[in-house]
Amino acid sequence: MTPLATKQHIEQALRAFAAGDLKHNALALFETLGYTSEKQLDLDSNTAEGFTDAFDLHHTLSAERALLAQWQTVEVLFQITADEIVQSPQISMFTAQRVDNRIIESYLFLAIELRPGHYTRTDLAYITREVNKHFPMPVLILFKQGPHLTFSIINRRLHKRDNSKDVLEKVTLIKDIHTARPHRAHIEILFDLSLTELHRVHNFSNFVELHRAWQTTLDSSELNKRFFKEIADWYFWAVERVTFPGGAGNDADVRNATSLIRLITRLIFVWFLKEKGLVPDDLFSRRKLADLLVFDDPNGSTYYKAILQNLFFATLNQEMNTPTRPDNRKFRHTSQSGGRDPHYMIHNVYRYERYFKAPAAALALFSTIPFLNGGLFECLDKEDPAPPQPLLRIDGFSDRADNPLTVPDALFFDDEREVDLNRIYGTSGKRYKVRGLIEILSSYKFTITENTPIEEEIALDPELLGRVFENLLAAYNPETETTARKQTGS
Repeated sequence: MTPLATKQHIEQALRAFAAGDLKHNALALFETLGYTSEKQLDLDSNTAEGFTDAFDLHHTLSAERALLAQWQTVEVLFQITADEIVQSPQISMFTAQRVDNRIIESYLFLAIELRPGHYTRTDLAYITREVNKHFPMPVLILFKQGPHLTFSIINRRLHKRDNSKDVLEKVTLIKDIHTARPHRAHIEILFDLSLTELHRVHNFSNFVELHRAWQTTLDSSELNKRFFKEIADWYFWAVERVTFPGGAGNDADVRNATSLIRLITRLIFVWFLKEKGLVPDDLFSRRKLADLLVFDDPNGSTYYKAILQNLFFATLNQEMNTPTRPDNRKFRHTSQSGGRDPHYMIHNVYRYERYFKAPAAALALFSTIPFLNGGLFECLDKEDPAPPQPLLRIDGFSDRADNPLTVPDALFFDDEREVDLNRIYGTSGKRYKVRGLIEILSSYKFTITENTPIEEEIALDPELLGRVFENLLAAYNPETETTARKQTGS
């Protein structure tokens, strides 16, 4: 089966959770991922009480930490051993053996449906940790919370002084997978965890190596590295294709580099807002934008000008409409006499009205986005009090025909392509793959909750914004550019 077909089947399996039996849907999803076993168990009662009757014989499980009162149903899906793994035609020479002073001979897969309510990452980590205390093998738990699923996996190792005991370490979560509208990034992560793909990448031959492959795939630092590398490759590809106004300096290379870094920083910040539901998804959907925009700008910069600049400067940097001020957010007025218009150099009004098929629909999309009282989205164009220049154009937020700003639409929406970045990275004969910036951001999950040493969510957190900015800033600094280019992404 091709990767695309596998991802489509994963999405279908996730959507199936909208109805039907939890155990049936969970088994079908894991089967899609390549994990199946005949070693199944039906509890006498698929409740928290039925689970503790079967497995908590000494009554040591903490009902409070495991949130037992919130378990609506629990299913023991299956136990998977080396016998099941070797049945896959792609995997052979799979054994249970001691590696790095660890021995893992099987995994247990559970599914728990929680009662309606809000559950934090810590809540789910506590349940996972408490359940794992009562089993000699790692337990992977699939949580269902209303329309969302969460995969929870714990890392465990042998006690250094007592080999009969395991030490439970970090809990890793693939959290809040929306079953009706699965996030593209979640489908990508689940595909990476599918047995065939995992074996193709890591070529494991025992459960310890399989577990290590899971941990590597789910390691947030590895996720960050991959993201940094994609952003860096995009940056070095894009910086040769953009033109920003001369107000930021006479050196075009430095001017374009700094302006592009500023663009990336602003857009990643916006992406966190989008993931919180504060910015509409439609602003980043090429299909939806086709109904809103006229993509016939001769410079091919329609998306950056009409959507992103208006979002940055006239939306996030402008107060929302109110009953007493219903036109805070509006398109600029033009002069009827041909002279200077009343909104000349006023940057918190919308521009590029001619790019919109329905300007009123654009205003409606922008209307619900909050005002951020901060400097990141302040337009840097300004009038220069010192001659000879009457004004300084840095961002280039202007309707003027002589505006030199060029940021091609392809830089945001192009599918993956190969480009030559050998001169940039000091390599020879290597091909680098890049894709549009919106395509990159859409394939990652973002969260506003930072990870801790004992629990982490597989998503990009706000800390990366500063690291991206610092890494790219070093990439054009004459004193650090060689080192930065070679190390970008690492």
